[in-house]
Amino acid sequence: MKILISNDDGYRAEGLVALYVALKTVADVEVVAPEHNNSAKSNALTLNAPLYVHRADNGFRYVNGTPADCVHIALTGLLGYRPDLVVSGINNGANMGDDTLYSGTVGAAMEGYLFGIPAIAFSQTEKGWKHIEAAALKAREMVLHLQAQAKIGTQPWLLNVNIPNAPAEAILPPKLCRLGRRHAAEKVITQVNPRGETMYWIGSAGEALDDGEGTDFHATRLGHMAITPLKVDLSDYDALAPWSQAFSSMASPSQARAQP
Repeated sequence: MKILISNDDGYRAEGLVALYVALKTVADVEVVAPEHNNSAKSNALTLNAPLYVHRADNGFRYVNGTPADCVHIALTGLLGYRPDLVVSGINNGANMGDDTLYSGTVGAAMEGYLFGIPAIAFSQTEKGWKHIEAAALKAREMVLHLQAQAKIGTQPWLLNVNIPNAPAEAILPPKLCRLGRRHAAEKVITQVNPRGETMYWIGSAGEALDDGEGTDFHATRLGHMAITPLKVDLSDYDALAPWSQAFSSMASPSQARAQP
């Protein structure tokens, strides 16, 4: 099994190192990760500046770009082979509900998925790396289970996994969940710099709005690993018919020209 690992916290992040240590015992593992923290970069690719790849003293390769850049470069020439699995994380904090739209951790995994490779985004539910080795062991356990189920190296799929910060024996079995929803983010933070200019800092994420049974928020609050299958298609299929009716009354170009 060949695995590509990336993340959004940077190539020296504790979560990335722990994941590498856990997976290198069961697979051939390559790490291609961002040079610096790239949280909330989602699926962004760098198109207006050159990207450089360097090898760190720990053997990892790092890129002066986004998480998606790292996976994209790796899969389009850097590695020279096609991995069986792309794994991203372990992120320093949860990626649940609306977080998945912004998450660089999910963005890195999704880039692998878009290239037709199975992919998993791993996150811990709380910041600070507490019990990170336990989370890495749970990640390895899951990868091995999926390999035994013949899910790796087959058709592409994308999983978002959130692991409680707890000892391995205290983490309850995984639950398949849907994404919850959050309240709106907290108010923007303003400060004045030494030149008298106003600076704006994006506020913290809001509290959970939809965190009932069946959501990722609910499962992790009870101590379970939360697993959510994701897809890229954002089409609102239920709304196609109503919108079709709403736009049917718009004049065609020929009709519009005929009007006085």
